[in-house]
Amino acid sequence: MSDDAVLERQVRVFHERVGAVHRELHRAVVGQEGVLELLVTAVFADGHVLIEGLPGLGKTLMVKTLARSLSLKFNRIQFTPDLMPADITGTTILSSSAAGERSFAFEPGPIFTNLLLADEINRAGPKTQSALLQGMQEHEVSLFGRHYPLPEPFLVFATQNPVELAGTYPLPEAQLDRFLFKVVVSPPGEAELMEIAERTTGDDPAPTQTVLEEREIAEFRRLVRRIPVAAPVLRGMTRAVLATRPDDPQSPPLVRRFVRHGVSPRGLQALVLAAKVRACLEGRFNVSIEDVRPYWLCALRHRLILDPGAGLEGVTADAILLDVAARLAPA
Repeated sequence: MSDDAVLERQVRVFHERVGAVHRELHRAVVGQEGVLELLVTAVFADGHVLIEGLPGLGKTLMVKTLARSLSLKFNRIQFTPDLMPADITGTTILSSSAAGERSFAFEPGPIFTNLLLADEINRAGPKTQSALLQGMQEHEVSLFGRHYPLPEPFLVFATQNPVELAGTYPLPEAQLDRFLFKVVVSPPGEAELMEIAERTTGDDPAPTQTVLEEREIAEFRRLVRRIPVAAPVLRGMTRAVLATRPDDPQSPPLVRRFVRHGVSPRGLQALVLAAKVRACLEGRFNVSIEDVRPYWLCALRHRLILDPGAGLEGVTADAILLDVAARLAPA
């Protein structure tokens, strides 16, 4: 069997198996199809997600259901102003053996899991927020000169409230850049709200079933990275990302006026990986430019550093990115 035939067969299996994950998620979550697809995409692109939305929109439910359907070990940390870095990473404690000998032993913190929900991450101080940085980038924790690898897969899904700003600490740009997506969760409409009320006030729903095992997740992640991207498609993505920089000749007037720093290389990496996952979800083993469009905003909106004047004039990162896409559509 040729390499192309093998790849095509593997993509077909990915399409079927991950489709079953989507069906399981929709058994527990009403609506939010776009958000759920982004969370699933992040798992197979090996990326972290920042989820922004008002309280009560099911953000925690979505993440917990995803972890159960994928047989991932799940931990949740409620971020508060008094949370300390050791509450996340763990610490070294003095322990005694049965023979009375004393020694220091490492007690792992909740970061040692597969899927970590960092709830209201912007409520903790900068020092505590930064305790996640090494884990997010290098998948390990360093304490007292020793390195402790995190389980694989390791993902951080963090939530934050876009309205309540008192007592919060905005995430630094370096940490924002490490999130594959920034996903905005919208309130449900009338039909969805009625269905939520019916489901949550009736009989207890059936528990979420495990659909994929860790071995399959690892195999599918390797498959995603093997999906080819044609040079014209990659060139179009690259040019579009470059156009978010104010010093680029192709950048539109909005970028030159309101953007201080454009999208980092991680933004392009996020677009490419997400597009590869979407191609697999569609049952194809090649990437088209249409696979990029659904991720343009969520992969890049948190990577633009805007001039303070943008806020004064009501210009958002999303508006700038949409302007870039309209003027310089990837080809």
